[in-house]
Amino acid sequence: QVLLVESGGGLVQAGDSLRLSCEDPQRTFKKYGMAWFRQAPGKEREFVAGLPWNNSGAFYSVSAQGRFTISRDKATNTLTLQMNDLKPEGTAVYYCAATTSRIHRIEAAAYADWGQGTQVTVAS
Repeated sequence: QVLLVESGGGLVQAGDSLRLSCEDPQRTFKKYGMAWFRQAPGKEREFVAGLPWNNSGAFYSVSAQGRFTISRDKATNTLTLQMNDLKPEGTAVYYCAATTSRIHRIEAAAYADWGQGTQVTVAS
């Protein structure tokens, strides 16, 4: 099991940037594929961005492509999501998650370990 701790959420204005972090205190997630998901009130959890276990090519949702960047620093065991040009529809709780799958997965059910989430609110 992977322990994940998110931080960096907050209240921003539309067009602003925000950087989310996900730490792995147990130093195990370097073996896992990682992803960011988000869940808005009354909606299902949706995939935002993913990174394979070997960092070989990030993949993004259509809404995140071109504005968000996912990265992993194995030295500090930190997964990051840089979000630029945020939009009000991006208001949600953002979660990082880990999977043992060796292929790109965008469905939440493929990820066994989750952080507690961090709230992002984008005001118009």
